[in-house]
Amino acid sequence: MDKKKMSVPLVCHGHSRPVVDLHYSPLVPDGFFLISASKDSTPMLRNGETGDWIGTFEGHKGAVWSCCLDTNALRAASASADFSAKLWDALTGDVLHSFDHKHIVRACSFSEDTRFLLTGGFEKLIRIFDLNRPEAPPIEIEHSPGSVRTIAYLHSDQTILSSCSDSGGVRLWDVRSGKIAHTLETKSPVTSAEVSKDGRYITTADGSSVKFWDANHFGLVKSYEMPCNVESASLEPKLGDKFIAGGEDMWIRLFDFNTGEEIGCNKGHHGPVHCVRFSPGGESYASGSEDGTIRIWQTVPSNPKEKEGPVPNGPSKEVKPITAEEIGTKLEDLKVGRE
Repeated sequence: MDKKKMSVPLVCHGHSRPVVDLHYSPLVPDGFFLISASKDSTPMLRNGETGDWIGTFEGHKGAVWSCCLDTNALRAASASADFSAKLWDALTGDVLHSFDHKHIVRACSFSEDTRFLLTGGFEKLIRIFDLNRPEAPPIEIEHSPGSVRTIAYLHSDQTILSSCSDSGGVRLWDVRSGKIAHTLETKSPVTSAEVSKDGRYITTADGSSVKFWDANHFGLVKSYEMPCNVESASLEPKLGDKFIAGGEDMWIRLFDFNTGEEIGCNKGHHGPVHCVRFSPGGESYASGSEDGTIRIWQTVPSNPKEKEGPVPNGPSKEVKPITAEEIGTKLEDLKVGRE
């Protein structure tokens, strides 16, 4: 089957333990970047297009569960099992500040305006750190029903999204009141939550289900059952017409957003897939696995003019090469045109 045909990804080595989180920067003047979190305690920064290693952030003493880049790709943040979250200079790799916690920090996220950093973890608290005053005590939002697994801002930093490791659902917190404004109900704990680039959808993965929610009215837009338990899902950011999911069967699957039909499937990892993310332009996507590698897959052939069929991943190696006879015909046509 064509859709099962495997493409050759860019394989990024470097981590010695499982890769548990990935985050792309937006497109900036220097391109775009990919940061990875791993249980080996060292987040890594890469060129988002080529996968080339740029640098390693050294300083944590425990597994790093979450990582992110700010909207300018100038600073990075990480959340760790060493009871700390760190703010890094993404250009030099230096630690700008270390935020101490009282338990494992599982998630972190920058605000859209890059002024604040969100953290959450085993303390069942959401903390908001003002990066202009890093020494100041953070704002604390209490009463999370469980250990915080994922966290993100939406609605121009007016709302905080969070999910828990030990209970289903996604909570939407009003930043001003510090209270839950709405809950997106799921049967299983949500292991991945992503706000779409245009702010229209929230993509979640829970159990063997990928769901898409209206980010403004909070209704369930689409829900698709996956072939296995999935840990992460991501919506294509440019057209929003496809999504990816990865999980326990080690495959990264590409689906049609409107129908849920599987349109591509790639295997290369040698362990469960913990995280998948589309690049900011949607031309490729990355996956991180228990096997300690990151793989970057092409969404479409590298040259759209050469696209002759549904080859959802990989460079356009299936394109039929032009023959000598066809070249001769083209030259004759050119000659006739000139006459």
